[in-house]
Amino acid sequence: MTFALNITRSITGQPWRWRGLGADARSPGYQPDDLVAQLLLARGCPPDGVEAHRNPTIRHFMPDPSLFRDMDAAAERLADAVQRGEDVRIFGDYDVDGATSAALLIRLLRDIGLDARPYIPDRLMEGYGPSGEALVRLAGDGAQLIVTVDCGAQAFEALDMAKAAGVDVVVVDHHKCAAALPVALALVNPNRLDENDAAAVHGHLAAVGMAFLLGAALLRTLRARGWFATRPEPAIMELLDIVALGTVADVAQLKGLNRAFVAQGLKIMAKRRNIGLAALMDASRLNRAPLCHDLGFALGPRINAGGRVGKADLGVRLLTTEDPAEAARIAAELDRLNEERRAIESIVQEQAEALLAAQDNRAVALVAGPGWHPGVIGIVAGRLKERAGRPAIVVALDEDGVGKGSGRSISGVDLGAAVLAAKDSGLLVAGGGHAMAAGLTVMADKVDALADFLDDRLSAAVARARDERALLIDAVLAPAGVNPDFVAAIEAGGPYGAGWPAPLIAAGPMRVIRADVVGNGHLRAIMAGDDGRSIKTIAFRQAESELGQAILGAPRDRRLWVAGRAKIDDWGSRPAAELHLEDAAWAD
Repeated sequence: MTFALNITRSITGQPWRWRGLGADARSPGYQPDDLVAQLLLARGCPPDGVEAHRNPTIRHFMPDPSLFRDMDAAAERLADAVQRGEDVRIFGDYDVDGATSAALLIRLLRDIGLDARPYIPDRLMEGYGPSGEALVRLAGDGAQLIVTVDCGAQAFEALDMAKAAGVDVVVVDHHKCAAALPVALALVNPNRLDENDAAAVHGHLAAVGMAFLLGAALLRTLRARGWFATRPEPAIMELLDIVALGTVADVAQLKGLNRAFVAQGLKIMAKRRNIGLAALMDASRLNRAPLCHDLGFALGPRINAGGRVGKADLGVRLLTTEDPAEAARIAAELDRLNEERRAIESIVQEQAEALLAAQDNRAVALVAGPGWHPGVIGIVAGRLKERAGRPAIVVALDEDGVGKGSGRSISGVDLGAAVLAAKDSGLLVAGGGHAMAAGLTVMADKVDALADFLDDRLSAAVARARDERALLIDAVLAPAGVNPDFVAAIEAGGPYGAGWPAPLIAAGPMRVIRADVVGNGHLRAIMAGDDGRSIKTIAFRQAESELGQAILGAPRDRRLWVAGRAKIDDWGSRPAAELHLEDAAWAD
């Protein structure tokens, strides 16, 4: 990759390079479609797959569910439960992926004719994943089949207890697996170490994506048994709005099937057929068709708020209700809890950042504090990761010295595998996850040893990832080119998200006309270019950073190149384009 605009070191200390071959939108003969094709190719789309990726469909990307180990066994057992009218419980994790996975299966089974009930564990009282006590209690309450979603891949003791209690358990998960697997009637997980190559390609799917595949396999099984000869077959595609929400909120890579899930799911969501989702959009003040960004930053956090600081089952109740009044009440409660979560998060983040500032520059930023709310440590870990530029783990210690930890990683560093290795070495009570995120339980007296272990295991990978750090630029524009038509053109290469990054646009050179701090440490600036046009820019949470300080103090006689994501600002009477800044570099 060549340097973009010859910038070898920006204000944040990184080079700018072209993603792919680069494109200059000021060049003669520029056409938006040409840029879209380049955006697709630069993100790994094969040359013969441009049109399929431009308009991703389920039909094109959907694999045969039978590719996955235990999928047929899981579908057959669920089909038996449907035909026998058994008592089925869906045991989901307390985050968005767990809530959407549970809601999808509950809604599908309800449409088939079986009233399955959810069980969502309390984050503080029960912790992550299925406990043996909970599974045995469900069995005692009459459950004949339990399906765990977004959890269970490492629940050895719990599943042994369920088996002893005589209840069948099907596990639908996507988290990293160890070589040994817990005993279950079926364990469907694309990240099983014994999974075949064709199925392992789909290891980036969220649990809700795997639940959708199980749903498709269930319908196929019941169809083959003649179940729908005298009754209508549910339209599983109508549940893609739920799949899209869980996929984006779990930060699953938006490549392959996930792109189709999200692209098609957004279309379903815009129709507002799910009463709970419609109420949640209203509570989020979202009065237009939802965008991919909205799922991750507006809807997802509100669903998560129930599991973080409120009642764990609020999300799945909202997504499965058919009562508009109940939907409105739950959505309002989730909105309130989300505000409460933000306040708690701010306190924990301030304390965690103070500890990080006094810490040696380890490969993994690991901080632990007493009394921190376990419901916000994952969000704080993500903030620390961004600030430190390396993986981060935040541990909340309780009065008994038990620490609940949550970690977030950077591209190229598999944190989930490292946490599993720490568990195998005896440093952790429990732990697991995937490449970019992990959860763990550690005793307070093992925190320092865990930090040493992660430093030894990941230092080379972190150093390599940081050395290779560069801002990847997709196009360069004069300020006049940052307009609504251009934003609409690049959106055709979406949906964008994890694994399929939104285009980064370089614009300039420009002078800072006005800059100030707004909101919670956000930097807002108006910049003007040599073409006489000005654009609005904003850098979130950057007012105190090197980037923010440089822009706030920029002399009027110095020009900047700025890089960011072009977005539509629709607050005014007429939509306008703006840049959400990620970096800048002096042009002279």
